[in-house]
Amino acid sequence: MMHSHILIKELNKIGEGRRKQPRSSRVKNNRFKMVNVPKERKTFCAGKKCRKHQVHKVTQYKAGKASNFAQGKRRYDSKQMGFGGQTKPVFHKKAKTTRKVVIRLECKKCKTKKQLTLKRTKHFELGAKAQASGHQY
Repeated sequence: MMHSHILIKELNKIGEGRRKQPRSSRVKNNRFKMVNVPKERKTFCAGKKCRKHQVHKVTQYKAGKASNFAQGKRRYDSKQMGFGGQTKPVFHKKAKTTRKVVIRLECKKCKTKKQLTLKRTKHFELGAKAQASGHQY
């Protein structure tokens, strides 16, 4: 009984030297690094012709131009008409400093497209060459 108590103390002493940092401080350091994604990626294609891993072309997703004839836009415009200033609330309490990056993958064989959400990042690049450190000339 006495021996097990001593053994536990010895094990605690051994573990003191190499203790991990708390997760919160580890994540903060490499949280929003610049992301550089290659222009081609081999990943699973769910198209009916393929259904296996194929080479996909990678592009960044971008929202399309908002239509003036969507029901919400027509309703908003008619409400705004005439006198009386701004009729609906304008959002000001923006909390996030980064955006989630969405990439669009297009299969080179069957042209099937799918979207993939990446983590939050401030800087996103597609297929940029890594610069060599030091002088170039």
